[in-house]
Amino acid sequence: MPEPIASDDAVSHKTISGSSLRRVHCIHQQLGDLRERLDRGPKKVAARRANVEHQESQLAAAKDQRTKLRMASDEKQVQLKGGETKIDELKIKLNSISSNREYQALLDQIAAGEMANSVLADEILEALEKLDQLQEKVTAAESAVEKAQAEAEKVLREVEEEKPSLQADVDRLEIDLIESEKALPRDVRDSYQRVVRARGSDALAAVEGQICTGCNQQITLNAYADLMLGKPLFCPMCGCMLYVPDDEG
Repeated sequence: MPEPIASDDAVSHKTISGSSLRRVHCIHQQLGDLRERLDRGPKKVAARRANVEHQESQLAAAKDQRTKLRMASDEKQVQLKGGETKIDELKIKLNSISSNREYQALLDQIAAGEMANSVLADEILEALEKLDQLQEKVTAAESAVEKAQAEAEKVLREVEEEKPSLQADVDRLEIDLIESEKALPRDVRDSYQRVVRARGSDALAAVEGQICTGCNQQITLNAYADLMLGKPLFCPMCGCMLYVPDDEG
């Protein structure tokens, strides 16, 4: 908390009107808002770019999943083709078997092979169905990437278009602030600058009904009387430079 100026020490050889301090406060608040908007611009752009990267990673993951499933499906199809070829060879071999025992053994091999091929065929069919679903997922992910890229480009354009105007307003208000601060008594400027460095746009606070709007604490009657006389005063609780609005005076 900035060092408050005690009531006795707060009295300056020069008084300052509440309207002058109110103007300084207003300029600080406007500058705070403008600077926040300037800072928010790059953050908005960064957030949109991060979303693009996220959508691109989702797309890459979907494509990778599709590729792996397609490779597995292709491998099963090769296995199925090999199994069918083997069964055809076994069926041809049946014609040359004279022993009933060997004949039955070949029939058992053929039946086992056909069962294995049937399982492979079902797995291939299931894989093809999943591939169709994954293709839909890839298509949706591609659309999401395009949308995210378009949003990122739009936000970037908006931020770049708004930046010169915001900066011009900041430059203008900074000049206005320098001029308005000239109304401050010299012997309180150091304390005022310390509060500005610590609290930024909240360096000043109006007093309404003896209440500091910076910390909602009540100030003494003597302090309020000093303010009414235009004597510079800092809140002993939050350190804000105080002023009485025109409608309070």
